[in-house]
Amino acid sequence: MANHDRNKKILLDLVKQPDNSHCADCGAPDPDWACYKLGIFVCLTCSGTHRNLPSISRIKSIRLDFWDNELVEFMRANGNASARAHYEMAVPPFYYRPEQQDCAVLREQWIRAKYERQEFTREGMHHQQAYSSGLYEGTLWKKGRDNGKFLKRRFVLSERDFTLSYFTSDAQSKGPKAVIAIKSLNATFQTVKIGHQHGLQLSYVWEDHTRNLFVYHDKGQEIVNWFNAIRATRFAYLKTAFPTASDSELAPWITRSYLKEGYMEKTGPLQRESFKKRWFVLDAQDRKLLYFKTQLDAVELGAVFIGTEVQGYSVRESEPTSTRRNKWKYGITMETPERRFVFMCEQEREQKEWVTAFRRVFSRPMLPQDFTTQANLRRRR
Repeated sequence: MANHDRNKKILLDLVKQPDNSHCADCGAPDPDWACYKLGIFVCLTCSGTHRNLPSISRIKSIRLDFWDNELVEFMRANGNASARAHYEMAVPPFYYRPEQQDCAVLREQWIRAKYERQEFTREGMHHQQAYSSGLYEGTLWKKGRDNGKFLKRRFVLSERDFTLSYFTSDAQSKGPKAVIAIKSLNATFQTVKIGHQHGLQLSYVWEDHTRNLFVYHDKGQEIVNWFNAIRATRFAYLKTAFPTASDSELAPWITRSYLKEGYMEKTGPLQRESFKKRWFVLDAQDRKLLYFKTQLDAVELGAVFIGTEVQGYSVRESEPTSTRRNKWKYGITMETPERRFVFMCEQEREQKEWVTAFRRVFSRPMLPQDFTTQANLRRRR
């Protein structure tokens, strides 16, 4: 007969071990759930996906559910490290491993790739060909620049040319509407902004300005395949551009999420101009603060380089005076060597988050490519 208190204590001790103390799938701390068919400990969020895979995964609460002796011994004999050694044996260096804060489709497809399709085991590695062959093409719903409607467009990703192209017609005789260089391409999931659970934002630099494409696919596996195909091509480009760099050194440069996004009000250089509401994006990797009229604009209105404290960059919370038509009351003043910027936030929480984000970028040392970015932005003025 199973001893409920004894088994619960064993499970609570197991989940405190370093390998088990974080979710096996997204890394969230202190998981409260366990899959007793796979022998892993997972968080509440990831447990939801496991519940949708009953043929390969079964979930119990380690605190609330009854555990018999056989299942407890199975958990003790396995655990996150053992499962990782098997199910993550051959994860490509470019493949994105989702974290706790990532959107649902990334976490779900990571779990399905690992346990359902077993893409990272010897038996299932053939599934990786879908996104790692060097050529990926298909149809995505793309937001129109002018009318805002999403229309089907054919996309072609080529590792040979290091390009992403899209077409407005299926006719072979017609060329692509745009050819985007992989060198500056970034992909990030933006499900809330786009208003679709599979929404993906593609950003790139064209004539020294940042442009955005907003796309989605109806199927979660397909949009995640696109994301990882882009990462595979970006990784191949980086290996060519920086042949002496290790995989771990290149990994942070494959794709990135932005440090902070949101609406703020902005005034002009004299601080006497009317405040206007703009969508701001802080790209910490490129040290740029971009602003757009709305969050789904295709082209930036402007960009501000974010240097270091040593160079004279600083930021503080403020209550600006002599402002016109500002509806929001929580001010931010950012000093740069060229000018002073004044922004207004709707809520105090947003004000503090922006100030913290700016200071994180200020505290990072400049890299050689940052000086090039700074020079390009100055040339645009």
